Amino acid sequence: MMRAQTRVTLTMDEARFLAIALKNPVNVAVLDALRSLALPDAWLVSGCLVQTVWNVLTGRAVDHGIADYDVFYFDPDTSWDAEDAVIRKLQTQLNHLGAKIETRNQARVHLWYPAKHSLPYPPLSCSTDGIDRFLTENTQVGVKRAGDGYEVYAPHGFDDIAALMVRPNRALNFSVTNYNAKAARWQALWPELTVIAAE
Repeated sequence: MMRAQTRVTLTMDEARFLAIALKNPVNVAVLDALRSLALPDAWLVSGCLVQTVWNVLTGRAVDHGIADYDVFYFDPDTSWDAEDAVIRKLQTQLNHLGAKIETRNQARVHLWYPAKHSLPYPPLSCSTDGIDRFLTENTQVGVKRAGDGYEVYAPHGFDDIAALMVRPNRALNFSVTNYNAKAARWQALWPELTVIAAE
């Protein structure tokens, strides 16, 4: 008699995600710096959070494979000079970490994105709008300091992160080429990942 196979579904709640993501001291330092600088609508986002969780779940060093630490904020001053001043200030404050900090004002992404990526990019109204546009659903996540704790934004939850699953975000501006390149880089660093085809 054949036995039915049972598929194990890995789940993760917000508290567990946050506890693991904060095991990376750089994530904590960036979040503390964002609070001290009082940047408007400022979030630590995407890969540095998710990849820290992948690293803990797979027994790697917490910073394995993390290329940079992405910061989103939203300031109606869309001048390059204003954004550049924030980039320099945050990098200077965090230089001692030896980490690459990528800081972007989400209020001005629509000004440069089309020329860089040959794709349209409507203006955003807040930082979480930018998170919603990431190529993969599992990286649509952000954390910011709130009171004595943290606020987490994760429109698709945390189960794909726990399951080491990468799936395309079919929101606006999706690029199959960019998705495939990102997924291939990640699989080279974390071979345990399951990647859902974009086509």
